[in-house]
Amino acid sequence: MSKLTPHQVKEFYQLPEKVVFCKKCVVSNQRPRIAFDKNGICNACNYAYKKHNLIDWNEREKELLELLDKFRSKDGSYDVVVPVSGGKDSSSVAHKLKYKYNMHPLTVTWAPHIYTQVGWSNLQNFIHSGFDNILGTPNGKVHKSLTRLSFEMLGDPFQPFVFGQMSFPFKIATKFNIPLVFYGENGEAEYGGSQDNENKSGQSLEDFNRFYFSKFTPESFTEFNITDADLQTYTLPSYQEMKDAGVEMHWFGYYTKWIPQENYYYSVENCGFEANPNARSEGTHSRYASLDDKIDGFHYYLSYIKFGLGRATSDASQEIRSGHITREEGIALVKRYDGQFPELWFEEFLKYTEISEDFFWNIINSFRSPHLWHKIDGDWKLKNIIQ
Repeated sequence: MSKLTPHQVKEFYQLPEKVVFCKKCVVSNQRPRIAFDKNGICNACNYAYKKHNLIDWNEREKELLELLDKFRSKDGSYDVVVPVSGGKDSSSVAHKLKYKYNMHPLTVTWAPHIYTQVGWSNLQNFIHSGFDNILGTPNGKVHKSLTRLSFEMLGDPFQPFVFGQMSFPFKIATKFNIPLVFYGENGEAEYGGSQDNENKSGQSLEDFNRFYFSKFTPESFTEFNITDADLQTYTLPSYQEMKDAGVEMHWFGYYTKWIPQENYYYSVENCGFEANPNARSEGTHSRYASLDDKIDGFHYYLSYIKFGLGRATSDASQEIRSGHITREEGIALVKRYDGQFPELWFEEFLKYTEISEDFFWNIINSFRSPHLWHKIDGDWKLKNIIQ
């Protein structure tokens, strides 16, 4: 694995040379794997139209009931694994599966790099709303090394968390012989990406590498004095192990209409969820985004550097698709908040990764693709701003 250079970012993520913004939301064609139709509309907006106008959600719920009837235990033993963070979305999924659909979930949590106070509080509030939970915490020394390497080589310090977040639930499902695993939404369909699984209830194991591991598997780090034993908590069980256990992965958002704002209100009422005490998360207008992990803001800041798209773009686009704000309001939010530097946890980030501020900015600037960025009077500026 070699470090990506500014010129390689565009090629690696297969980004178009010309920046084009969706005519309905505020996302651009620089989001990896997103597609635009002949009318200049992104596939996430087209999916949102289907979601709100064409999909028969009563029929989808019937599919859900049939699936759950197939797996529901008769003695109260665990019958579904639900990955949860304590955030609004995963909490609402687990709560509905238990209290609306009479399932018996074992919830699993992959620990953040550095918990925020509100993140830890939300997880505890969720657990005390009536759930068993297994918290997976990786080797701190290994995790720190992987975080620094991911930041330096991939421009994403959050990648080790993604490895564990996507692998740990399947380890638990296989180990405890609980075949059904429920995640929240299909992010590729909801937010723009591959359309391969748009009409499917779940995702194949092969797609995990393509969509979540940035084409790098955990094993890619073995050349940096990271051993296979160090990586065992980050890797999926073998395909044969999961096949033998009959493991199935499903999205709750395939069966019920996925509205993040409604998940927020539901989790506040039923799971003790608390929004950001600082009024909003850095880099966006949202009060309930990026709450759990002090590293999370740097993931979205690097997204802004590599793709010209930050957290505000993602949140505003989703709210436009849900009909909660207009495109003009979304543009105003993006111009005000997108790319805001996560100053609140900057010192802790430097301390955690054991790097200097100069080294940090050298790495940041090394991921600015020349088709997106240029310098004006010594300052970096995006070449294309949504209007």
